[in-house]
Amino acid sequence: MPAYIVGMVLAGTVGKDHSLIRRLRTLTFGLLTPFYFIRAGSLVSLPALVAAPLGFVALLFGKMVSKCIGVYPATQVFRAPTQEAIYTTLLMSTGLTFGTISALFGLSHEVITQAQYSALVAAVVASAVVPTLIANAFFLPRHLLKPTVESEPATAAADTPARRIS
Repeated sequence: MPAYIVGMVLAGTVGKDHSLIRRLRTLTFGLLTPFYFIRAGSLVSLPALVAAPLGFVALLFGKMVSKCIGVYPATQVFRAPTQEAIYTTLLMSTGLTFGTISALFGLSHEVITQAQYSALVAAVVASAVVPTLIANAFFLPRHLLKPTVESEPATAAADTPARRIS
């Protein structure tokens, strides 16, 4: 309650400073988001996942395929090369925040069971990790990366003071 009252008192002053508002949003999301994901993850039941691995795999596959069907055509509209189109599609195939929020809503309103929640959240998390690993391993557009500066050649080690003395 005190934070709410302080917010109301400072709303007029703080509301005029747009950079401060952006900083406060960043700070708020940076502080609160980890607690949300810890809470959502603590409700996952590992025994329920072990009991129904096929449900998890089906949800993961369905989520990845449906996201790819939605994203890949958009990359083709912008005429992205195939390698970059697949890379973009795989990276855009996540839905971590909305997926966990909707699953938690379903669990808290008793629309889904604990076992269903566990399979959903595990599939949502896996759908963020698996496509990212695949994209970076096989479809990373290396031609767009800046080259790294190499260290000095190995011949510099041969020019040590001990070698010059001899």
